[in-house]
Amino acid sequence: MTQHTPDPEDVFAWIDGAERAREQAGLVRALRPRPAHSPLLDLASNDYLGLTRHPLTVRGAREAAERWGAGATGSRLVTGTTELHAELERELAAFAGFEAALVLSSGYAANLAAVTALGDRDTLVVSDAGNHASIVDGCRLSRAEVAVTPHSDPETARKTLAAHEGRSLLVTDSVFSVDGDAAPLAAYADACRAEGAALVVDDAHGLGVLGEGGRGALYAAGLAGAPGVVATMTLSKSLGSQGGAVLGPAKVIRHLINTARTFIFDTGLAPAAAGAALASLRLLRAEPQRADRVREVAVELYDRLTAAGLTAARPDAAVVSVRAPSASAALRWAADCREAGLSVGCFRPPSVPDGISRLRLTARADLTGDEIVRAVGTVLRTAPAGATRMRDATA
Repeated sequence: MTQHTPDPEDVFAWIDGAERAREQAGLVRALRPRPAHSPLLDLASNDYLGLTRHPLTVRGAREAAERWGAGATGSRLVTGTTELHAELERELAAFAGFEAALVLSSGYAANLAAVTALGDRDTLVVSDAGNHASIVDGCRLSRAEVAVTPHSDPETARKTLAAHEGRSLLVTDSVFSVDGDAAPLAAYADACRAEGAALVVDDAHGLGVLGEGGRGALYAAGLAGAPGVVATMTLSKSLGSQGGAVLGPAKVIRHLINTARTFIFDTGLAPAAAGAALASLRLLRAEPQRADRVREVAVELYDRLTAAGLTAARPDAAVVSVRAPSASAALRWAADCREAGLSVGCFRPPSVPDGISRLRLTARADLTGDEIVRAVGTVLRTAPAGATRMRDATA
């Protein structure tokens, strides 16, 4: 076997081949800096409640920065915890129905913190096959025994838990980011109770959308505050800011403070982000109808797109996923939408677990009826050949 010797003048020459492979597969990703005020109609962002630019949210960020400074100045255990962080944690826990909360720098960091701090070499972690990459990475970093079970299959999850002796936990998204479908949380919780396992749920796409007044999927399922349940979430979607949080029993939060590496060794969330999230949370509490509205918009998008012949997953929250014939077709479709004045998401492998590329439209509570009609019309006008045939093939 011939061993390849790297070129000492170009040790990254191997990247050229990787780039060519991505290009041939239609999987090249690129950054597209947007202006402060884009002319595009936005159905790509995660600003579900339309709060990112709300005057109260912006004022919350501005006032926090003016009072506390531009940065947290250090890790949360050194100088990075302000009274503002503590206030946000108290109000977030109370709103979502949990005993305590811990704010981190991102939702990604929150998932890593929860899974790695609650799992170790002696733990079994059962992970839904549709889980977000941050959960997958948390499982890998936990060094636990990890069993990936079929998507939304509580019976297989229960059997997997039952076969393990010792500590175990089941981790799942509440709403899956690819198709926007909701996890069977009640059945997963039953499986965990039956087998003495903890349940960890990433409610990134449920907070602000599901449950009474947007209190989240766990609240809607009657699981908020349950002793064996931990929630993670992001502040960057419905709350229009940035950051993440872990919610659960107070002793779990104390454990994370002492053991979660993405909390201990990371700089605290910037005060401006904490202030914006707190302002949005209070706004949602005062205007709970925003949660109802975003679900209505999602269903209307789905109804109009499928009535016109496209294949889409019925949304359980704010995400509307429309299937494309191929990765390259999805990329071209999203680009054509953008050229026509509409920004949509484009999901291709490896982001899609089933290998089927999609456009992802995110509903927003502040979309008008005219904007919904315009968005659907643009998606239909730019649809690639074969997009409607997919519906016939899967019917």
